[in-house]
Amino acid sequence: MKKAIRVAAATVTLALGGLGLVACSSSGGSTGSSNATPDKSQFGPITVVQGKDNNGVLPQYAAMWNKLHPDQKVTFKEQSDQADQQLQDLLQHFQQKLSDYDVVSTDVVWTQQLASQGYLQPLTGAYKLDESGIVPAVLNTAMYRGVQYAAPAATDSQILYYRKDWLGSNPVPTTLTDLFKDCKIATQHNANCYTGQFAKYEGLTVNFAEAVNSAGGTIVDDKGQPTLDTPQAKQGLQTLVDAFKAGYIPKEALTFQEEQGRQAFEAGKFMFYTNWPYAYSLTTTDATSFAKKNPSALGIAPYPGKSSLGGHNWAISAFSKHKGTALAFLKWFQSAPIQTFAIEKSSAAPVLASLYSDSSLNSKYPYLTTLKGSLDNAVPRPGSPYYQAVSTAIQNNAYAALQGSKSVDSALSDMATAIKQASGS
Repeated sequence: MKKAIRVAAATVTLALGGLGLVACSSSGGSTGSSNATPDKSQFGPITVVQGKDNNGVLPQYAAMWNKLHPDQKVTFKEQSDQADQQLQDLLQHFQQKLSDYDVVSTDVVWTQQLASQGYLQPLTGAYKLDESGIVPAVLNTAMYRGVQYAAPAATDSQILYYRKDWLGSNPVPTTLTDLFKDCKIATQHNANCYTGQFAKYEGLTVNFAEAVNSAGGTIVDDKGQPTLDTPQAKQGLQTLVDAFKAGYIPKEALTFQEEQGRQAFEAGKFMFYTNWPYAYSLTTTDATSFAKKNPSALGIAPYPGKSSLGGHNWAISAFSKHKGTALAFLKWFQSAPIQTFAIEKSSAAPVLASLYSDSSLNSKYPYLTTLKGSLDNAVPRPGSPYYQAVSTAIQNNAYAALQGSKSVDSALSDMATAIKQASGS
């Protein structure tokens, strides 16, 4: 793995030497023209903000960029590892119209909220990108009212991690119902059966949406109005509630975010768990992971149902003073060498469609084929300019149902009411 990273870094430097010079040239044209480029005054050092760097890749990105752009250096700022706190941090800076954040990493579901409030630079005119190679469904997450406001950086779809050595010749489950039928195998190994992300945070919104979508339901319609009063939505939440009652998902999972689930799985405490692709690189390399000691014991498969479409986009702050450099950074990050480097370093999910059919990458990183299977069935989380309030409504009520303090019917009814209130309807 380390050798591959060094080779990739060298390839990046060579392949992007020209890109850096081209991207940072300027004709000083008008921003209203499709042939225009940002004015020379818009180039300079930038600060790029993103969540916690669990894979330790940011220093390497900084070193590669800064070698190419010594007069336009990038400084990375890490936020916390919690999506809710990341969004709050962005909102606080944007509301004060501060210029200290030039490029920000945004969860794909934040685009509408941030764009509707005027916080993001539209990627039109002088800021237009060539996005012809981006996976179409991923590019849609960067749009608001037909205008592009962000550049896809990494897509995401949850995949199923499982104990291949325990499952043996039994078929890999393709639905949560089938998965729970295998829980007796976990009991034989003195382990818990399944976990996802069930703490009261954004991960619970994802897991709830996956259960509802997998049952054939939806959360909101095209106008952002709740669609939770359906047998399918009830079945989705009921599946999770019943699993907690039966002990298929242990009560401790109500405290789990991504990292707690990963660590418990690596320690042999679970037979199945679902998480994003980033966990693959850690699960296969962590010294204490069972998969490090016995690689053949780890199995991966597409999400057993319809995963939520995840991922992060890069967006340029409307208040940045160096939007020209920010734009160059977006182009650089979407280039094939950088996208490939992200695969090799952090098992990221690339946004370039061509990389999923690259046989050399697939032979080295088998999770790509698995991930593509999940992406093909992935469903976006409910889009809304009021997404934060919608997600809070989901978290509060779904969590209450999983705890047993609300019935499924009451939780869905209260959730729908809160979503209506969030949109002012």
